[in-house]
Amino acid sequence: MASAQGDVAAGPAWQRLQQHYETARGLQLRELFDADPTRGETFTATAGELYVDYSKHRLTAETLELLVALAEERGVPEQFAAMVTGQKINTTEGRAVLHTALRAPRGTVVEVDGVDVVPGVHEVLDKMAGFADSVRSGEWKGHTGKRIRTVINIGIGGSDLGPAMAYDALLPFTQRDLDFRFVSNVDGADIYEATRDIEADETLFIVSSKTFTTQETLANAHTARDWLLGKLGDESAVAKHFVAVSTNASAVGEFGIDTDNMFGFWDWVGGRYSFPSAIGLSLMIAIGPDGFRELLAGMREIDEHVRTTPLDRNVPVLLGLIGVWYRDFFGAQAHAVLPYSNYLGKFPAYLQQLDMESNGKYVRKDGELVTVDTGPIVWGTPGTNGQHAYYQLIHQGTTMIPADFIGIARPAEEIGEHQDLLVANLFAQTEALAFGKTPDEVRAEGVAEDLVQHKTFPGNRPTTTILAAELTPRVLGQLVATYEHKVFTQGVIWGINSFDQWGVELGKVLAKRIAPELTEAEVDLAHDSSTNTLIRRYRSMRGR
Repeated sequence: MASAQGDVAAGPAWQRLQQHYETARGLQLRELFDADPTRGETFTATAGELYVDYSKHRLTAETLELLVALAEERGVPEQFAAMVTGQKINTTEGRAVLHTALRAPRGTVVEVDGVDVVPGVHEVLDKMAGFADSVRSGEWKGHTGKRIRTVINIGIGGSDLGPAMAYDALLPFTQRDLDFRFVSNVDGADIYEATRDIEADETLFIVSSKTFTTQETLANAHTARDWLLGKLGDESAVAKHFVAVSTNASAVGEFGIDTDNMFGFWDWVGGRYSFPSAIGLSLMIAIGPDGFRELLAGMREIDEHVRTTPLDRNVPVLLGLIGVWYRDFFGAQAHAVLPYSNYLGKFPAYLQQLDMESNGKYVRKDGELVTVDTGPIVWGTPGTNGQHAYYQLIHQGTTMIPADFIGIARPAEEIGEHQDLLVANLFAQTEALAFGKTPDEVRAEGVAEDLVQHKTFPGNRPTTTILAAELTPRVLGQLVATYEHKVFTQGVIWGINSFDQWGVELGKVLAKRIAPELTEAEVDLAHDSSTNTLIRRYRSMRGR
């Protein structure tokens, strides 16, 4: 097995793929389907309750064999085993990567530095469940004795994107007499709009910050605290209206939060993988402990699928390999995720962090520069909205954009013919992207010759279709874990560390330096001429 840290392009599997690409680059989906009438049935796979159709991709059985050989050469199964058994595969930070342990069943043994972490995971989950039940039932009372009506999660990055995405996705499963809001942006408008129309004595804030030092989160938390005290006027009220997800007990206590109401997690949980941990406390309150456990069970099913399924039928691995095929051989720079479910409206934004923060790297694990392209730009919005916005570019633009279409068969509520119309659009879009419309077909419709080329669709645009019967907590867990392991597969192929995020640090450091310079006019500025001028202009606009 070749080293997963070395140059992937130097390996024989990559070189065979490069040779294959020279003949495969001209593949036409029309011809592939004409040559194999069963292609739409055979180029499919299942994982949990997810049905995945990858037949509308520019690849053959030989392509898949070569991609699987690449995964074997790079040691994808071995690296996955290293991850789930607690080895410190996050080499730049010397940490294990164990988001899979967050959904491990009781009795499983997963050790980090000789300590089984699973009992601690379930201890936190049990504590979360007790608290969630007390809020949901009204047993937990605010400072004035009223029950909680509004829960506001304050976090940023993974501490916000995960819970907020999952809350929207599972809205039909939430307790509807509770209102949930999510604050992340340091723009004061975010916390203002979240608190402007609610009652302080009926509001619970969940402050999610591992170190309790995250600049944006603490700014919002202190503003929320000031708002609460301005309404209730008693410092002791903080303990009844704030809880924390953190590991910094002293800072939590100084804030005024009872450390008995602090829910911990671990340094082997990356932020973008963390909402199945205590970071998901707001979600557990919303959908209940049983619903949360169903979410974890769905994730666990995909973990087991990856562990036990041969690579040629392993859904997350196949999706990752297909992504590598387009990113590195066809030069595709972007990947669209297009859920045909309004409830999954925040899923593409969640995947942006999961994918781009994980694999937006130009340095390999061994410290050498990559020689191939790594993570794509990930974007998307729900169908059918996107059809009336940017699908024009996907259909007739000059850039190939592989896309994932996600569909649900049975909606939470049947509203007339809406669901059939929605899914008809999904299927129509993937068919149109794959097969297009030729000039002769356009002419046959009687279109004037000077408009024929305008109304021609090139087709041959690749898509994956993922279908599930219902969008339940279990299915959402399966979707999230599928993309987690897809991203992991690609990181292993490229030889990069998918679990650090040094690229976000420099901006944070500079922001701390610039912040006081915006208010102190006499400070000497030592930035570049553009930044210095912008600071002075901002001061002027603020009357400073």
